[in-house]
Parts: sequence; structure tokens; C-alpha cells
Amino acid sequence: MKKPDIINQHTGGSWAYSSMVKSHFFNPRNLLWKIPNERESKKFDAEGLVGSPACGDVMRVWLNIDPKTERIKEFKWRTFGCASAIAATSMLSVMATEKGGMKIERALEIKPQDIMKRLGGLPDRKVHCSVLGDKALRAAINDWFKKHEKFDRILVEGSRLIDPNTKVTEADIEEAVLEGATTLAAVQKRTKVGVGYKECLPQVEELIRFYREKYFGPDGTAGTAARTKHGKRGNRNFKQSAAVHPNARRRRTTHGR
Repeated sequence: MKKPDIINQHTGGSWAYSSMVKSHFFNPRNLLWKIPNERESKKFDAEGLVGSPACGDVMRVWLNIDPKTERIKEFKWRTFGCASAIAATSMLSVMATEKGGMKIERALEIKPQDIMKRLGGLPDRKVHCSVLGDKALRAAINDWFKKHEKFDRILVEGSRLIDPNTKVTEADIEEAVLEGATTLAAVQKRTKVGVGYKECLPQVEELIRFYREKYFGPDGTAGTAARTKHGKRGNRNFKQSAAVHPNARRRRTTHGR
């Protein structure tokens, strides 16, 4: 068993980080050490800002994109977050800019497990931290679309109302799964969804399956690095998710709608 890096003194829980996670935490790539002022901000084409209520993390991303090739040439970022959030965004910035820069459409397809694979895994309780960077990246790309009047390409991150009684949204279900509630009972305990409105439960179960596969992989272990000396769990932890959202397509909006 790998020696833990962190031990919770209250619960006794522990987890370990891969050498790649430590490398990107102690030596973050493409980090901006201070927020650019108004003059400095003008050298960037786009900016995205997101926050995660789950752990108080806030992520800010700045991009430079070649308008002819639509390749990401520069990816700078800052965060108020934990080691996993820092390492995940540092790795994402490398992925987006290496080999001449990733095209926008390809960058929009990056999933949290893609980042975790490059990092050698993250502790299960830290999987949600890998989501911040790619959400901020999408926000920045949307900002670029707006500035270049490509309104038909703007992505809408929906928060459909799932339970009108408890006001639980799709985003609430996603957040619950990211925090480890991967069964209907666990999600209900956390969100109270379906209490008094059982008609929504089949839809809730669909969303749980979708987000569980999206963030944890087909076998539910994408966030966990191999724990044995002989790697018995192997690379199956990082299989590409084939999850398809219940809506079956990415929601988009067009100018004037």
C-alpha cells in the first residue's frame, strides 16, 4: 500500500497523491501569480470564471486563441483551491496548449477523467476538483465565441428543474454524484429529491448513471489511482467514458433566441 500523503485527524481517513499530481502542485504550469490589471487583461482573447460550492474553490482562466486555426495558443489560470484543483488545472493548461495548441472543438470534449489519467489518478474524494478547470475553460471559450459573434456555438450549461417540490436541479444531482452520492438513496439523502414527487425518480436514476460514468468511468473507479504494488486494477480505472446524457445532445443557444 502506498504511504498516505494526507491523514484526517478527525475521521482517520487518508489518501495519497501520484508523483505527477505533486509535480503540478509544487510547480504549477502556466499559473498567473497575480490577477492581470485592465491593461494586462487586454492581451488575452477570452476569460472564464467558475466556482465550486462543494469545496469553496474558485477558478479563473485566460486564453489566447488563433482566430484562423482556432487553436489555443496560451492558457493562463489562477485558483483559490486545494492541491487537486491546482494540479488538475495545471495539467489541463498543458493539454490545451501542447503540440501547437488544441483546437477549440477538441478542447470542449476534454473530460475530467482525461485530466485524471494524465495525472495518474486522484483520490475519490477529490474527483470533483478536476471539474473546475474544464468548466472554467468552457466559460472562457464561450467568452471567445461571444466576442467573435459566433453566437450559434455558445454552449449552455443547463440546470433543468428536476423536482418542483424541493427545487432540485440537474446541477444539484451532478454535484451530489461528484461528492460521492452514487446511488439513488444517497442522492435522495443529500438533496431530498423525489420526496413527495416520485414521478421524477426514473429521471434522477438516469442522471445518476450518466454522471457516475462521466466522472468515475464505466466501472466507477476513474478517480482512484492504482492502490496495489502490482497494479491489479490497472488502466481500467481510466477508460474513456461512453456516457450519453439523457437529453441525448449538448444544449446550445443561438443569437436572438
